[in-house]
Amino acid sequence: MKNIWHFYMGTLVLISKGSKAYYCWVLFLLSLITIGAFAYAQQLSEGLIVTNMRDQVSWGFYISNFTFLVGVAAAAVLLVIPAYVYHWKPIKEIAVLGELLAVSAIVMCLMFVTVDIGHPERFWHLIPKIGLLNFPQSLLAWDVVVLNTYLMINLTVAVFILYNKYYKREPNKNITTPLLLLSIPSAISIHTVTAFLYNGLGARPFWNSSILVPRFLASAFCSGPAFMILIFFLVRKYTKFKIEDEAIQKVAEIIAYAIFINLLLLGAELFKEYYTGSVHLAPVQYLFQGLHGHSALVPWIWTAMIFNITAFVLFLNPATRRNNVTLVMGCILVFIGVYIEKGMGLVIPGFIPDVLHEIYEYAPTGIELLLSMGIWATGLLVFTMLLRVAIPIMNGDFHVADDGVGSYIGDQLFLVQQPDTIKSQPEAVIQN
Repeated sequence: MKNIWHFYMGTLVLISKGSKAYYCWVLFLLSLITIGAFAYAQQLSEGLIVTNMRDQVSWGFYISNFTFLVGVAAAAVLLVIPAYVYHWKPIKEIAVLGELLAVSAIVMCLMFVTVDIGHPERFWHLIPKIGLLNFPQSLLAWDVVVLNTYLMINLTVAVFILYNKYYKREPNKNITTPLLLLSIPSAISIHTVTAFLYNGLGARPFWNSSILVPRFLASAFCSGPAFMILIFFLVRKYTKFKIEDEAIQKVAEIIAYAIFINLLLLGAELFKEYYTGSVHLAPVQYLFQGLHGHSALVPWIWTAMIFNITAFVLFLNPATRRNNVTLVMGCILVFIGVYIEKGMGLVIPGFIPDVLHEIYEYAPTGIELLLSMGIWATGLLVFTMLLRVAIPIMNGDFHVADDGVGSYIGDQLFLVQQPDTIKSQPEAVIQN
């Protein structure tokens, strides 16, 4: 417990120090979180009527973000497999960053589900033995189980690895290897169960497709790794952490394959719907060409298609894939494209037209946008704090002192003498 306490206190010192840019970024995120908190307070006070969700469209912007972020979290498996199954060194050195991104994404997922619930104080109904989880009959119960399992696996593995590196020792493989191998099917399961939540609703033909699961996984392996590459470039530019071009290019190559599969599956789905021309074509028509004069999502979905196809061309061409400028452009395009396609472009058309053949055009209100912004800011703040601890440890800049009492952060020694006090040299300033 003493070692854990020293590690914990050292991390508190680490995240409390930084450059002006670091302080400005954290302050910016805290400001957005505060705005989101006020928006949530208003939603709790007045109810979900402050959103544009109604009986016709009961899932909206919150569940759209949830669905997208589950894919971002699942994409961490693309680093885990080459790093810990094939022991490829360039990826293994950065795999922990993917696990930390998964943790942050799952935190946002759970928050989006919470704000979508009318009575979040009744969450205790989901706690086994206290409430009624209704497991395994309910797919929602399965979603609760797999999301929390995946969160705990990634958090445990990442913290255990960083904790051991802080104490200058190799993590015990008898502990990490089983958990890492378990994280692979867990990553697949969180998106599979999410797809089943849609796929199992018989009254919503737009989602009743057997290829919805592979579509979810393919799109996840586009957006998640694209975000990782953007993070890798930022980390490499503003810290001393070394990330090899070979690792980034391997991830980019995987994205190229994933975009192709995602576009292929989407094209197969569109062919089936348009060629058969059944009554189930209506949601697809509403999304891609408008229906009975209603076309709110048409410009959005075509923007997503243009972004995804352009990104595919950039990733497919080795010259543009190896060029950092065009690679960053491709990552941004595919991230936004999949965000639109897999969010509003998936959730909303499933409700249009409704079971009475009425069309209710949904668009998020200001409350929904501000609250969602606050949740995204919370996830980015969590990821920032995790990176603030992880990168110095991986660099060897943050480690235990030789006498086992206190921590070195760079070349400065911080002494932990009592559990409730922490002293540091007055001149100690931690940059970046």
